[in-house]
This record gives sequence, C-alpha cells and structure tokens, in this order.
Amino acid sequence: MASLDPVLDKDGVRLTVDETIATVTLTNPAKLNAQSPALWRALAEAGSALPGSVRVVVLRAEGKSFSAGLDRRMFTPEGIEGEPSFTDLARGSDAKLDAAIAGFQEAFTWWRRNDIVSIAAVQGHAIGAGFQLALACDLRVVADDVQFAMRETSLGLVPDLAGTHPLVGLVGRARALEICATGRFVAAEEAVSTGLANISVPREQLDDTVRDLASALLAAPRDAVIETKALLVGASGRTYDEQRAAERAAQARRIRDLAGVGE
Repeated sequence: MASLDPVLDKDGVRLTVDETIATVTLTNPAKLNAQSPALWRALAEAGSALPGSVRVVVLRAEGKSFSAGLDRRMFTPEGIEGEPSFTDLARGSDAKLDAAIAGFQEAFTWWRRNDIVSIAAVQGHAIGAGFQLALACDLRVVADDVQFAMRETSLGLVPDLAGTHPLVGLVGRARALEICATGRFVAAEEAVSTGLANISVPREQLDDTVRDLASALLAAPRDAVIETKALLVGASGRTYDEQRAAERAAQARRIRDLAGVGE
C-alpha cells in the first residue's frame, strides 16, 4: 500500500487515506497484532475519522499474521494495565458488563456501513477476535497461508464481537456451529469453497490483488453501489415480495437521479 501521512496512528492501528480509498493497518506484528480494548477503541475511532470522500476501506495487518486474537493478558487476574480484566467485568453489574461488551463491539460494526465497501486482506493466523475482525468486512481476500479459527468456545466463552451473524450468513448455521464449537483451523482452500473468502492468492500477491479489487469497486457510480449494497444487506430480513418492492424503490431512485428528476 502507498505510504501516506496517517490520519490516525495509535494503539496498534494506523489509518491512511488516499482520496477514495482508506487503509486501516494493524501495526503490532511483534505481538501478532493481538487485540485489546485500546486497539478496539482505535479501530472505532478510525471509522469515525473517515472522510466523506472514502468509498473503499482496506483492512490489513503488518507481519506474518493478521491477528492472533485477544491479548492473553485479558485472561489473567491482573489484566492489562489501565483496562478492566475479565474478573473486573464479571464483578460488575449486568448493565455495566453489557455496556462494556457493546463498547468492544463498536470496533467491529462500522465496516458494513452502506456508504463504503470494506475489504479484509488476511494472511497467516486470524484467530478469535482476529477472525471476527475479518468477518466484519464486506469482502475477504486471503493469502494461501491463511488460518482462520474461532477459539472462544474452546476457552469457555462465545464469539461476541459481531462475528456470528456474518459467519452464519456466509457458511450456513451447521458449518458455523462446527467451526465455532471445535475451534479448528479453516485454511484458504476451504475458506474460498465455502464462501468465507472471495479469493485466495499467494502471499506476495495479497496487497496487489486487494488494490486491483478496490479499483474495480470504484469503477461503478458511488450511489449505485450504495443502493446495491443496501439491497443485498437487507435481503435476508425480507420476504421475496418485500425484496422485490425494495428493488423497485431503489431503482426508481436511481432512474430519477440519472434523469435529473427530483422525487
């Protein structure tokens, strides 16, 4: 990716913007881009900092792994300095615990906004929170060495960072349950064949492939992409007839816009 002055660079997250394309990079390869509440706050801040010109957001990571999941210090009684440990969270009220998890989830929700298309470029390990961060994006391009795994259930937890909904949507309930309950690795070939990833490429081609995909996404008019994404995102929650009606309404807006006729 091009070297640009960062809009944000903190807590293991760097955001750069090149007109219509923003790049969010995980920048702690020495710790395999392990995730923490501070990193999640920085990811949420990156989403809020996107200029209105941005149409495509690329999520990538430095080093040999995309993200090895939660910083293991979160599992210790001491936790991470300045952050609540799991023990601290467990001792809080139901409302405080719910609010804390909701705050963590904010880092994973903005990637599916209708006004952007997000692409995760994933190499090496994407485990637990790393897997869920890749799932947060609209599209996934993976290196041939990728290893997805959802390890939360194996640790006595559940995937709670907004990853279960897209996972079921991509691979179906039965396979999603099997992946989560066993915690096994999903490699590149299976990821592509099951719809978990859009394409797999050799590791050295990952950035170039994502760049080409971003360029292809920018070729279509922005408003048409926004309307199309909104239709597809909402399709699973509508009946067949409701979806037909949504298509008609969206197309009417596009026709009027192209013709320069106000509604």
